[in-house]
Amino acid sequence: MLLQQEREQVVEYGRKMLERGLTVGTFGNLSVYNEKENLFAISPSGTDYFKTAPSDVVVMTPDGEKADGDCKPSSEVDMHRIFYQKRPGIRSVVHTHSRFATTLACLGWPIPPLHYLIAYSGREVPCTPYVQFGTYELAQCVYDTMGENYACLLGNHGLLACGGNISYTMDVAEQIEFCAELYYRTRVAGTPKLLAEHEIEVVLESFQHYRQK
Repeated sequence: MLLQQEREQVVEYGRKMLERGLTVGTFGNLSVYNEKENLFAISPSGTDYFKTAPSDVVVMTPDGEKADGDCKPSSEVDMHRIFYQKRPGIRSVVHTHSRFATTLACLGWPIPPLHYLIAYSGREVPCTPYVQFGTYELAQCVYDTMGENYACLLGNHGLLACGGNISYTMDVAEQIEFCAELYYRTRVAGTPKLLAEHEIEVVLESFQHYRQK
């Protein structure tokens, strides 16, 4: 079976995505890229995460061709493969419908640097306009809007996170959901005090050495 390890990771982290409250039902999707093979494993479309087996996970090329698997890949496959095609170093993509990130996405509010954990994305979390789900137009819009960040809100839709491995990408999704909740609550309460440019720069630098190898 092609990409056995990556398929197992998709199953494992798909379940974690539900357990951590980052999506509901069969919604959301995730993928893991194998740079050596130039292939990625992606969650199947509309399948219960707790009933998904590694053999159900679909293996795709970055050009969008199926390499292995009997199931239909996630409808958002283009939103994954565009990052593997165009952004070196990205080896995992996670798309969630977490509540506060999606709330901000429905308001059209990007997340500014109100808390140092925004550095999991970069200097901010931008927000796209609404684009029909499951289209290449959405994939291109998210790629363009995200820029050099590692997370992006999808207008009236949800959140996309990416990173160098699935563990870190899931961390990005979780911490940006935390920041989304903070931003919503502080906007309701008043006007949040944002970090200055030099302050977020120091955090970004420290994050380069924060995690274990």
